[in-house]
Amino acid sequence: MKKNKVICVGEALIDRIRNKSNQGFTNFFGGAPANVACALRKLKIDSTFIGRLGSDDFGKKFIMLLNELDVNLDFLQLDNDLSTRVVNVDRDQFGDRFFSGFEKTSQSCFADEVLSKKLIEKDILKLEKSFLETKYLVTGTILLSSPISTETIFFLLERAKKFEVKIVIDLNWREVFWDHSSFSSGISKSARVNLIKKFLNHANVLKLAKEEATLFFDNENPSLISQQISNSPDVIITNGKDPIAWYINGLQGISETPTSQKIVDTTGAGDAFLAGLISKLISSGYPSNELEIEDCIKFAGVCGLLTCLGEGAIEQQPYYETVNKFLGSLIS
Repeated sequence: MKKNKVICVGEALIDRIRNKSNQGFTNFFGGAPANVACALRKLKIDSTFIGRLGSDDFGKKFIMLLNELDVNLDFLQLDNDLSTRVVNVDRDQFGDRFFSGFEKTSQSCFADEVLSKKLIEKDILKLEKSFLETKYLVTGTILLSSPISTETIFFLLERAKKFEVKIVIDLNWREVFWDHSSFSSGISKSARVNLIKKFLNHANVLKLAKEEATLFFDNENPSLISQQISNSPDVIITNGKDPIAWYINGLQGISETPTSQKIVDTTGAGDAFLAGLISKLISSGYPSNELEIEDCIKFAGVCGLLTCLGEGAIEQQPYYETVNKFLGSLIS
């Protein structure tokens, strides 16, 4: 059976992004794993999203969007008591965003913090059947801020490995999620970092930002970072519009990223980049030389750039045809 599908595990939430005029906010669908699942579908790759939403208006609208994009929701969980998380996102003058907290809720936590292992176990045969067709499982580290969802992601990782599914981890360090969680607000920063570093040992592919490389590994060299992780994963380090450093299939290099003067909002750019990279790894096969790696990184970079030319993460993600058209314009 051919493995050409991707499972994305983690948070789906609402990005409440401050308008350019700074007068109020606009709501957009977001959450890194959900972003990747949607971006993959636009790039013609079958994806499944495993997460937990509130059964509120936001949750129902998110499900409509995921259904429109034909993201598989066989393992999506709905919570009747806890709400879908709403993240307040501010932007600086360059369009770069920063998280300023969450919309208050009357409950002690959000739906995405209690992703249930028991509910997934009830569908274990369906899950294992899905793993037979799955090439990559993609996740981040925000789930680790809750012991309930931590148990679930470790369960999924162990199951996935038995079916030779490769693990892709986007470090995606978001300290605000830990600070505002009733589960983890009392955990020290060093303990959080150590917990995440241990988790990264499961990665076959690790994507992280330059500042995350410095914080977690005191290093910005992808090869040296790979050596610090037990699986010796391929490592890709992004840095906004600056060149991307990579260590892939035993080769190391730096690739320029496409740029534009029309950047509006960088929300979700890294997720679109990761989806673009994974889509190339599936459609073209794992790169075996520097030229093939450059081709994968360039395609992924265009996916990230095009996502920055409008507001919101999922809404602005490019379709496969749009990416190829843009790449054609770079050549001509």
